[in-house]
Amino acid sequence: MTRYVSRLLFAPTLMVAFATLVKGYFGAGDGFAAGIIAAMAFLMQFVAFGEREVRRPLHTRYAPAVGVSGLALALVVTFLPVLRGLPPMTHWPPPGAPVIHFGSIELLTAFLFDVGVFLLVLGFSVTALSLVARAELRGPR
Repeated sequence: MTRYVSRLLFAPTLMVAFATLVKGYFGAGDGFAAGIIAAMAFLMQFVAFGEREVRRPLHTRYAPAVGVSGLALALVVTFLPVLRGLPPMTHWPPPGAPVIHFGSIELLTAFLFDVGVFLLVLGFSVTALSLVARAELRGPR
């Protein structure tokens, strides 16, 4: 029953995480919360199936690379304005300038920063879960 429920809830949990990420700069929510929600989806899989069965179909071996790419994206968005002589975390477009829209989503650098934080939190959490699960399999030393 646990395996069935965890399989059933995996995609909806990731959808909620994505919705939290997208809604982050419109209301309550952000990249950190979205990353934690997505990590909970992976945690359900680890608990229900174990690390070995989850590693192959979900490609959790790429989680460290996801975390590093999220950190790199967040750092680039944070410090790129410094190269233009502006303070760190100066976002584009500036106040009063027209904003590019992708459907109803406004494309701002704040959103890119949230995506970076999301990837960092997700990558770190899944890597930590995987390491703890592998250590549990080896048993006490």
